[in-house]
Amino acid sequence: MKIRFDKYVWCVRLAKTRSQASELITKGRFQLNGQSTKPSKELKVGDLIGIQKNSAVFEFKIKQLLDKRLGAALIVDYIEDLTREEEIAKHKEYQLAQKAYRETDGKPTKKDRRELDKFLDDWND
Repeated sequence: MKIRFDKYVWCVRLAKTRSQASELITKGRFQLNGQSTKPSKELKVGDLIGIQKNSAVFEFKIKQLLDKRLGAALIVDYIEDLTREEEIAKHKEYQLAQKAYRETDGKPTKKDRRELDKFLDDWND
């Protein structure tokens, strides 16, 4: 059986759409056996897929080839997760930092600014 890299990435749910998978492979976010490649590259059992998400690199090993998209519960029969714990921790740390950033209100209001100025004036006295 032969299958294209972009189609396999879509089938095992590493990308939402096949066009998105192709675009990410072209941009170099997905690597095959440690090297950037084209979306049309044909895969073999045992190949390693690397995915760069922000600062972390996730790695998967191909167990079997398939030609149609599967349900999420069936993916474990076709792909094996080889991601190291440090990379998972790095990704979780990034997610927490992004969550904390989004929860801030951003620019202070006039009232916040006046309170801050009052606090700093009292601090300097």
